[in-house]
Amino acid sequence: MLRWIRQQLGFDPPHQSETRTVYVANRFPQHGHYIPQRFADNRIISSKYTIWNFVPKNLFEQFRRIANFYFLIIFLVQLMIDTPTSPVTSGLPLFFVITVTAIKQGYEDWLRHKADNEVNGAPVFVVRSGSLVQTRSKNIRVGDIVRVAKDETFPADLVLLSSDRADGTCHITTASLDGETNLKTHYSVAETSVCQSVSQLEALQAVVECQQPEADLYRFVGRVTVTQHGEEIVRPLGPENLLLRGARLKNTKEIFGVAVYTGMESKMALNYKCKSQKRSAVEKSMNTFLLIYLGILLSEAVLSTILKYAWQAEDKWDEPFYNQKTDQERNSSPILKFISDFLAFLVLYNFIIPISLYVTVEMQKFLGSFFIGWDLDLYHEESDQKAQVNTSDLNEELGQVEYVFTDKTGTLTENEMQFRECSISGTKYREVNGKLVPEGMTDDSPDGSTPHLVGEELLFLKAVSLCHTVQISYDQPDCLVGGGDPFSHVNGFSSNHMEYYASSPDEKALVEAAKRIGVAFTGTSGDTMEIKTFGKTEKYKLLHVLEFDADRRRMSVILQTPSGGQVLFTKGAESAILPFTTSGEIEKTRLHVDEFALKGLRTLVVACRHFSPEEYIDVDRRLNAARTALQQREERLQEAFSYIERDLQLLGATGVEDKLQDKVQETIEALRLAGIKVWVLTGDKHETAVSVSLSCGHFHRTMNILELLQQRSDNECAEQLRRLARRIKEDHVIQHGLVVDGASLSLALREHEKLFMEVCKNCSAVLCCRMAPLQKAKVVRLLKTSPEKPITLAIGDGANDVSMIQEAHVGIGIMGKEGRQAVRNSDYAIARFKFLAKLLLVHGHFYYIRIATLVQYFFYKNVCFITPQFLYQFFCLFSQQTLYDSVYLTLYNICFTSLPILVYSLFEQLVHPHVLQSKPGLYRDISKNAMLSFRTFLYWTLLGFCHAFVFFFGSYILMGEDTTLMGNGQILRANRQLMFGNWTFGTLVFTVMVITVTLKLALETHFWTWMNHFVTWGSIAFYFIFSLFYGGIIWPFLHTQDMYFVFVQLLSSGSAWFAIIIIVITCLFPDVVKKVFYRHLHPTSTQKSQMYSNRVAIGDDFIALQPLSRAKSQLGKIRWKRVRVQSAQNMTLLKPNGAQGRTIGTC
Repeated sequence: MLRWIRQQLGFDPPHQSETRTVYVANRFPQHGHYIPQRFADNRIISSKYTIWNFVPKNLFEQFRRIANFYFLIIFLVQLMIDTPTSPVTSGLPLFFVITVTAIKQGYEDWLRHKADNEVNGAPVFVVRSGSLVQTRSKNIRVGDIVRVAKDETFPADLVLLSSDRADGTCHITTASLDGETNLKTHYSVAETSVCQSVSQLEALQAVVECQQPEADLYRFVGRVTVTQHGEEIVRPLGPENLLLRGARLKNTKEIFGVAVYTGMESKMALNYKCKSQKRSAVEKSMNTFLLIYLGILLSEAVLSTILKYAWQAEDKWDEPFYNQKTDQERNSSPILKFISDFLAFLVLYNFIIPISLYVTVEMQKFLGSFFIGWDLDLYHEESDQKAQVNTSDLNEELGQVEYVFTDKTGTLTENEMQFRECSISGTKYREVNGKLVPEGMTDDSPDGSTPHLVGEELLFLKAVSLCHTVQISYDQPDCLVGGGDPFSHVNGFSSNHMEYYASSPDEKALVEAAKRIGVAFTGTSGDTMEIKTFGKTEKYKLLHVLEFDADRRRMSVILQTPSGGQVLFTKGAESAILPFTTSGEIEKTRLHVDEFALKGLRTLVVACRHFSPEEYIDVDRRLNAARTALQQREERLQEAFSYIERDLQLLGATGVEDKLQDKVQETIEALRLAGIKVWVLTGDKHETAVSVSLSCGHFHRTMNILELLQQRSDNECAEQLRRLARRIKEDHVIQHGLVVDGASLSLALREHEKLFMEVCKNCSAVLCCRMAPLQKAKVVRLLKTSPEKPITLAIGDGANDVSMIQEAHVGIGIMGKEGRQAVRNSDYAIARFKFLAKLLLVHGHFYYIRIATLVQYFFYKNVCFITPQFLYQFFCLFSQQTLYDSVYLTLYNICFTSLPILVYSLFEQLVHPHVLQSKPGLYRDISKNAMLSFRTFLYWTLLGFCHAFVFFFGSYILMGEDTTLMGNGQILRANRQLMFGNWTFGTLVFTVMVITVTLKLALETHFWTWMNHFVTWGSIAFYFIFSLFYGGIIWPFLHTQDMYFVFVQLLSSGSAWFAIIIIVITCLFPDVVKKVFYRHLHPTSTQKSQMYSNRVAIGDDFIALQPLSRAKSQLGKIRWKRVRVQSAQNMTLLKPNGAQGRTIGTC
């Protein structure tokens, strides 16, 4: 119980040692001094709250917001001292905002609890006390042996002990972890693979030692010690032995594994990391404006307090005959009285800070984010994928992007590889009709004849067929009809039904090409790889796999050939292979690789090394020593790999084509016209990257291409940067492009950041090639933190793009073929690069103008609300008398003015989407937070003050002499004439204000829907109906009946109606004149486009692109009689004579 309490409070101490020891089947040592390690249980907790901590934790989080905390203080002040307004006026709006937010967050957390309970309560089978016991997933403990059947997910991180296969292997998919759908093979050690029954497993004596939990899905270091016949056998464990929670068992009947990481310590749970909170530019502006308004509030309160004491310096005003002071008031401290008065004024004016702004912004972002997912233009039919919003906090940031950083492979290209050319021993070949044809020759051999390949060509193809991690699925068409398993592997199946699965599309393309040419990889059985060379079967024993990593940029396999020799095959980037080759046609191959790259092909170099028996014994010893090391295993493996992968014999190189995605060129051009600079960051070699940049329009043929390549020292790099800076100044070329490689970039970022940034900013396009994943993030950070602080966007599809996606202000994942890691870590996800144009130019534009107007309007309407209250103090001797009834104070932001701005912020469109896409330059109008600049903020604030003065003094002047309105609280004026009552005057000001601020928003609205009409006119109507209802009844639960019959009496006066109409027109008429004047004399490009869209909108092609409601309206204008919608995709227009009109697709 005590430990549970400590865990809940977060005081449970972390693991003390760097490794953990897991006793299989929990067979702990019998000696007395063994102290068992403590491990987490297997419950997954994705929820944020519990029943016990929801209220305090949620309240704490909500009151960390400045506005909420400020209103809490005001509410407490109202409770503690005598204030002019009831505590309800502050408490009720605060309670409303806190409650709405708490309900939303509580509901979201309840859904998380529900999902957690489903996962934690899932049935699992565990070996306990010599039998197979069914229990719940949450009851699995570290050390338990778990049985998992085919197509089930692994309930914890398990070290594979055995499977139903004799070799102890199993196939899994990790689609839910990283999105890779290919089959991966995992292995058990030979000593445990024989334990295939419960009784054998119960008798197994084994201990697993491994590292403590970490989030890296692809890293696992451990060893297993198996005791057999009193002898301890130690075997290394790596990622290939670990079955991760969330992965699914495929193509294997059942497996047994021992749980090593459970619950929140599993790798999947450790990847539930909270991404660093990204804040949009609008949110930062909003906080700045809040602080300014807080300053205005304090100034008004201080000024009112000082003026009150200045006024009371005269005795007749300090203690008038009708308001004598008590003895306690006369004897109280002047300082305490001043503080009390200051706090009272603070309470009186506190509504200038809009508490409901936060909840409205949250609702706008949450509801508005659905439009991205609903947009059919962002839906990719082929893959059945729609756009996805992972965070709605950054919607408006899509309208502020200045730099786009994009990956190349899978983002600009399809990531669908097609083998095109290869170079073998200095001769170039291409594939023609499934045959390798040397350059310059044609395929003139009769069909069906066996091509004659010499030894070097055959060795090259064998290397391609054997050096990979490809898995095979044997498709069974007959079984599929009967509902069989499509991955059932039965020996003797025709290879025609084989389908290759690979984590890398390059590997799949190369293995498929080798199969077409005649060297087919037919599968792996245990540690044996089998190929068919023109029908003849050859078996190779797989001795070691030297896995690919980003630092080495190559992967290798060590095989035992059918003749008994040992050979290493390796493939990788030319920069990672050629320096280590000692024989073969090195120079010719280098030239061919460059030629392939210039054609835009992805290149790989293939090499081999033959070992003598003595060399192999040394290699085997080094690899085993490195793999069994518990400390610094990665470093020792790198040393071993470097020792092995040298003295290579060059076999050749391959060229694989990766096609460009659809409309990439048009998208990049649109972004450029919108004022957005595009940087391409790729790991490909320089020539390939430049070729693709030219073909996709990132670089133009007329562009002056500058190069910063192969710099070897700081001085050399600095000198080259200075030369480039001079060239940019001297060359009278409109556009420059820069190419920089990873090595030169490292030098440039080390000590010459300013110089490098100066060159980059003067280039309209930048291409960074040979980039490591962390370098991508560094480049993004460099731009982010530059003095101009531009808004950056990163877009990519692979795990290597995650760091830059998380670093950028906005991260976008492409739902490509390299898994889902980029999508999981992104803010938004789209299926194709071409969708980026609409996401930024249309959705970004709309979101930004909507929320910018929302923020400005909120401050405007609250200035209108509170300034008359401030002015009224000059007419009541600063007695802190409130102008409005407390119910009106409470409901102004909650009911009377809340819905019109919310609906506006969801549906407003300044310009039609079609025009925004066809005129990308309109994006420049809103860039650099233009609509939330200090000038615009000042305009809205001054407008609020002006309107407030008109409300107050207009009502005062027009109604001041009207003696027909004898309300309650009558005031004697200096000239002894009766003026209408305090509450009647306040209600008149409030009525004028509600109508004016609502109509002001109506003037700002360009795109009217039925919802806009409903909430705009409905809000005004609701105010009148509510006021009549509220003032027409004596409410027994109210302490005072100040408003009884006030509103009815006000509306019964013709002069009141006249005053309302005159004041509203006086406020809004200058706005209308200003809009018309500016629109005709100095129209912005946005206003020109509005006029253009109105003219163009009568064309039927354009009508078909509009929402159906607007399309019908436009059709009515040009006298089409009726619209018949045949389907969701087509709209048929019928002409007046009934003749069939033309069908317009994609309505």
